[in-house]
Amino acid sequence: MRAWCDEVPRFVAEEQPPAPSEKEQELVEQLQAELSRLKVSDLLLQTVYTISSLGYHRLSGENEDLEQARLAIEALKALLPVLEGAVPADAVRDFSQVLANMQLAYAAAAEEGTTKDA
Repeated sequence: MRAWCDEVPRFVAEEQPPAPSEKEQELVEQLQAELSRLKVSDLLLQTVYTISSLGYHRLSGENEDLEQARLAIEALKALLPVLEGAVPADAVRDFSQVLANMQLAYAAAAEEGTTKDA
């Protein structure tokens, strides 16, 4: 009597994947070179910019979503202290002002929403 596992065909996953082409290998090497030059502080600065843009976008108009705006505000409050000393002081100062403006806009939007509901 044959065992059940003797009847199971070999999976394709056991086969070796084809070797990457020369062009694919070049692309991988370029990406690795870019990653080696990338600094975490640069990535965080870009992230703060993206979060602030999305947060403002969610504060009014047809895309208004105050919960998402609040989440953006909280994320900025968490990330800005991490950036101090790692990026130019004027960048932290500017984003701190962006955060303050977002908080004011959020309060106004929340108040307007409360007034509409009443």
